Amino acid sequence: MLLMRDWMKQGVLTLGPEASAFEALRLCRERRIRHIPIVEDDRLVGIVSDRDIRSVSSPLGDPQRVDALKRTRLEDVMTRKVITAAPEDTIVHAAQEMYERKIESLPVVSGEKLVGIVTSADVMRALVAVIGVREPGHSRIAVQAHKPGDLAEVTGIIQNQEVDIFSVLSSPGKVSSPDRTLILQVATRDPTNVIRSLEEAGYDVHWWHHLQ
Repeated sequence: MLLMRDWMKQGVLTLGPEASAFEALRLCRERRIRHIPIVEDDRLVGIVSDRDIRSVSSPLGDPQRVDALKRTRLEDVMTRKVITAAPEDTIVHAAQEMYERKIESLPVVSGEKLVGIVTSADVMRALVAVIGVREPGHSRIAVQAHKPGDLAEVTGIIQNQEVDIFSVLSSPGKVSSPDRTLILQVATRDPTNVIRSLEEAGYDVHWWHHLQ
């Protein structure tokens, strides 16, 4: 299982609520980050993004912009109700939270203490690892499933060909329809026999792709 603790960034760069928006924006640019957790007495009290800072600053070219950023405290612009995750939560939980709440990072806390952060890029990295996008010598096939039990039958047919299954993804069909597309990554350069066996069993194999 993919846990947050395995994918989170540790040693997170943080600032205090009394720091200025200018410091935060400079840190974002220098370290090429977009979100800074705000910590006070080892407790996570907020989070600020480069977008938050830009939304309250004057336009580029304004001679007063720098002074205004230096006067603005992060406690005045940070998000206080921070959506967080625990180290034992799954990366799937992170993906769902980010998608539903339209956010791009999740601070990871143990109790009230910040122990890491997971970004949308980390979630994507975990997904790539799960589906094995760049596994050499593998092939990917898509099989149309119509009823419960098809996944077990499909995997059984593939195993009968003495081919290992590296990963399985299931894509739902139309609403209220039992149809699903099963996307399987199999450990063979030539899935011809696998495809033939599936088709002989009545399955529609949409395509296959050899991974270099």
